[in-house]
Amino acid sequence: MVTKDAATNLKTSAPKGAGPYGSRGDSSQVEPFVDPATNPAVLKQQDYAELKRRIVAAGLLEKQPGYYFLNAAIRLALLGTSIAILFVIDILWLQLLNAVFLAFALTQLGYLGHDAGHRQIFRTAQRNDTFGLGINFLLGISRTWWVDTHNEHHVDPNDLERDPHTLLPIFAFSEEQARNKEGFLRRIIGYQGFYFFPILLLENVGTRLASIQFLVAREVRGKRWEASLMVVHFAVYFGLLFSALTWWHAVLFIVVHQSLQGLYMGSVFAPNHKGMPMTDGTEQWDSLLRQVLPTRNVTGGWLIDFIMGGLNLQIPHHIDSLIPRCNLKRANEICRNFCKAHGITYCEESVWKSYYLIFAFLHQISSVLRKKPVAS
Repeated sequence: MVTKDAATNLKTSAPKGAGPYGSRGDSSQVEPFVDPATNPAVLKQQDYAELKRRIVAAGLLEKQPGYYFLNAAIRLALLGTSIAILFVIDILWLQLLNAVFLAFALTQLGYLGHDAGHRQIFRTAQRNDTFGLGINFLLGISRTWWVDTHNEHHVDPNDLERDPHTLLPIFAFSEEQARNKEGFLRRIIGYQGFYFFPILLLENVGTRLASIQFLVAREVRGKRWEASLMVVHFAVYFGLLFSALTWWHAVLFIVVHQSLQGLYMGSVFAPNHKGMPMTDGTEQWDSLLRQVLPTRNVTGGWLIDFIMGGLNLQIPHHIDSLIPRCNLKRANEICRNFCKAHGITYCEESVWKSYYLIFAFLHQISSVLRKKPVAS
């Protein structure tokens, strides 16, 4: 894992207030002109542009409709199978296994919604948006809420003031955040490492509440469509379950399905950045470092690629989010070699090591709330 000191060694050194090419102030003291060819800030931007040129030259931004058509067909078939099982089996434990299966199928479809949100599937924004609306209907969340929040994260990953994923009230991602907690939150956050993964069981509930709050509070294009699709989602979801199962079997099914879907999705997204360097904006990371240093790849071969929907190759995804999922492995080789040649730390860990690092980071951050005051 990158330490703060290691990250500091990679900072740019542009003159304060000079801009990337240097400038002349209005005061009597004139700042020296900085040649763009030797200005470290410009060189860093050129490095990022060169890396992106290599990705484009390798053809890795080309759309892959065949791949996504097959991917969507298989996932929809899984969803259809789960719905069919509801009506042909009358054994509780098999239906609870079906609830687990449905959590898997819908999360896999959620990965497609993620890719559509990044314009990876179709050439036109309208087609990606329409596809994304279909996926979000299946998940029962607001597409616009998710895209807006996720895009804010991509611009400033692990930024303590700008990344929505670092502004969660029941967690602290810096000692300052921990110290600023009050009341009940201050008491429980001291043990946040222990409840981080269990609380992901409520992730599905949280995303629905956030979607509703977003649609109520904001004026967004297609607001009525998104709200209507959410209503239809729940009407179909509850209608199917309570027509196929007895009421208490249906309730058990809902609890198992919703909690495990939240746990699955949260456990896939968490290793991407949790436990990696945080920033408060003072590090002055250039565009490339801002995407690479707070980001972690998860290794494990084809099985992890499948289970995590390509989100385990998070560094190339952050370097250029337009790369279709099936091209991320080739892009990862290019990005890893480029960063190694430029002395940039490239973090890749196993899934279990990643989970351990998340726990260790959260537990260490919250230790300031567990320390007993020294008696005078």
